[in-house]
Amino acid sequence: MATQQVPAGADTAAPSTTLALQGVYLKDCSFESPNGPRGSSEWNPQISMDLNTAVQPIAGDVREVVLTITVSAKQAEQTLFLVEVKQAGVFVMQNLSEEEYRRAIGSICPNVLFPYARAMVSQLVSQGGFPQLLLPPVNFEALYASSQNEAANATRN
Repeated sequence: MATQQVPAGADTAAPSTTLALQGVYLKDCSFESPNGPRGSSEWNPQISMDLNTAVQPIAGDVREVVLTITVSAKQAEQTLFLVEVKQAGVFVMQNLSEEEYRRAIGSICPNVLFPYARAMVSQLVSQGGFPQLLLPPVNFEALYASSQNEAANATRN
């Protein structure tokens, strides 16, 4: 019978980290158009967009990340439309450090979910009778870095 000797320290290897997408789905959406697509013939609305990310544990290392996009269009003082999309994804997050976890929630997961939410916003606006609205790309990495800098500055003061 042969025996194998395990070198000292072989069992102390750090477990590998995992961030894996399991699924993407539309969690909620709404479209409001108080006056419908009728209005002045001049189409030059003020568009505003708000982004928010939330995370909810599902089981063990599985998390639901929800990217909420709220877009409103106003012309003069009149609201043309308001659309809100909550695009969700299920992610497996194993052995992430606290910093890696925060970065995943603040940057990586929203980057994965944004194209789906962007397409849904465009579809809802078009089906509401308005000209196509293509949201500009969002640099979630820069937004995450900015929020980290703001948080660091707030703790120093």
